[in-house]
Amino acid sequence: MKRKKAMLTKRRKKVRTADSESTGSLSFNSPKMDIPVVNFNAYKLGEDQIPDERLSVMTEEIKQAFSGTGFVYLENTGIEQQEVNRVMDVSKKFFLLPEDTKKLCARNSDHENFNDGWVSSEIERLNPLRPGDLKEAFNVSDLDSELKWPSDAAIPEFREVLDSFFRRCKKLALRVLEVTALCLGLERDFFVSKHRLIGSNKNCTTLRTLYYPPLHNVTVKPNQVRCGEHSDYGSVTLLFQDESGGLEVMHRSGQYISAPCIPGTVLVNIADLMQRWTSDVLVSTSHRVVLPSDKMNTSRQSMAFFVNPDNDEIISCCDGSSKYPPVNALQYTKDRAYIAYKDANNSNLAF
Repeated sequence: MKRKKAMLTKRRKKVRTADSESTGSLSFNSPKMDIPVVNFNAYKLGEDQIPDERLSVMTEEIKQAFSGTGFVYLENTGIEQQEVNRVMDVSKKFFLLPEDTKKLCARNSDHENFNDGWVSSEIERLNPLRPGDLKEAFNVSDLDSELKWPSDAAIPEFREVLDSFFRRCKKLALRVLEVTALCLGLERDFFVSKHRLIGSNKNCTTLRTLYYPPLHNVTVKPNQVRCGEHSDYGSVTLLFQDESGGLEVMHRSGQYISAPCIPGTVLVNIADLMQRWTSDVLVSTSHRVVLPSDKMNTSRQSMAFFVNPDNDEIISCCDGSSKYPPVNALQYTKDRAYIAYKDANNSNLAF
């Protein structure tokens, strides 16, 4: 019996990480890369019954990740790679349209859905100490809004594909929030009950499809990167990326480490409101997208599903402490977004 217990203990020390995925071996908590890969198969989309034993193991693995680097790769989530590829394909067609056509869909901060629409390159600056980010984005938060979508003639199925993927991400995000609550010993619906209005104008959760254009014909400014150092604003983020590379996450040592694409997985991270909510038990980590060391003629794509609490929710420490003062979810998001856009030259794109 003792020998069997010792064997189990040894097995638990073996942690699959992104580094082990790239080498094809099993990593033993390598300091180079310790973003673990966790099998979400037991609670993937379509699975409604999960055995307590499997839930307990998965919950503990995710808790270790969220309280460590704040990031985890989830495999077997129910969102298939072909779904991701389809969204990226139709998104790229939009980003390659003439700029005058894309301007018709531009983000308007004066609108009720202040984040929806197209954002051109260098308008956003996620690290205020750097020049504008070398990326474009198209944001969707309210599925019933008057957002100016590109015409079917320009990009057939664009709205349909993004709408469908938004709904798929919403379902997965709610499952991640359930597991997050269980990680902390809370009722399963503790966080889900604060995210009931996702997809409406009462919640800022946003699907953001991103395009990082090739740089071989671009004059890159000193200290400019594709996406400046930042942490996310809301509860959690689901990230899907192509294999171009460039994403880096701050390690606990203070060094940035690569977070490469692992096909078939979703990279999930804790965001700032969740860190406040949990009194720093779960960690929101700084990350960035750096310039390619070579292949400047290569583009990059990713999609992020930024999960936010309902606009009217007041976020206070769930352990009852006063480590952080209560904040309104919508106002916190607006305040953070203001910093990212405050130097935009176009008044329609700035707060």
